[in-house]
Amino acid sequence: MQRASTGVDAIEAGRGFVDLSAYRKVRVGGADAVTWLHDLLTGDVAGLTPGAAARSLLLTPTGRIRADVHVARGEEDLLLLQDPDQPDHVGLLLAPYTLSADVALEDATATVALFAVLGAAAGRVGHPGTGPSILGEGLDVAVGAGAPAWRFEEALIRADLVEVGPEDLERWRIVHGRARMGVDFTQDSLPAEAGLETAIDWTKGCFLGQESAAKVRNLGHPPWVLVSCTFLGPASAGDAVLVGGGEVGHLTSVAVGDARSSAIGRVRWEAADDILTLPDGRLLRVARVG
Repeated sequence: MQRASTGVDAIEAGRGFVDLSAYRKVRVGGADAVTWLHDLLTGDVAGLTPGAAARSLLLTPTGRIRADVHVARGEEDLLLLQDPDQPDHVGLLLAPYTLSADVALEDATATVALFAVLGAAAGRVGHPGTGPSILGEGLDVAVGAGAPAWRFEEALIRADLVEVGPEDLERWRIVHGRARMGVDFTQDSLPAEAGLETAIDWTKGCFLGQESAAKVRNLGHPPWVLVSCTFLGPASAGDAVLVGGGEVGHLTSVAVGDARSSAIGRVRWEAADDILTLPDGRLLRVARVG
């Protein structure tokens, strides 16, 4: 089989995998682990069956995003996966809430390797994993660090899969409008701003920050929103976004292409549906993130 020319091509062809071992990994065990985590995070943790995973948020009492995590349900415990670009370790954020609950938190970052096998490539894994992946469609496979990880990576390569490097992964996620905490949004952001209301189970009885999040959903809108956009020529993160000559936001992530580039931007809510341009007048073709 002809190999893909780049990691982006490999992902799009269903032949890509990514080593995410640098991601933070927190193992949550104990008799109360599921119900305890379900009451703290925004997602339906209790509804996850072994082998299933879902994106979820840890909010402040005012509904701001403290952590954006992926919850993977195992046979005996749960594994929280977190991008290391986020400012605060989710294990440290959760630790004060353990109190008298039968819950044990273990930082498994150094002892567990993590691989995301994307799209149709997940069908070639031959190893149990959890899905969907933290990167989207596909599986995440957690194996022991060291020799077990090396053997698993070799097995993926023998299955004619291609390892995707950080630069190609970053380009792919920008092209597909996948926002990252610490890059495109911050701890001051609301879920609605980051297009993450789908990470909230609104039918739950409670979760941290529920009242504030519901108020934004029912009574108003966030002051800012993230947009995915394309445009001709190059640009850089931090470049201003304008409406009629007035600045209404800026680009947060940019993937420069040969002719057309892709970006994620943060703009004021009331401007998101207007005609957006770069400072030199180039038009942005825009869609909402989320």
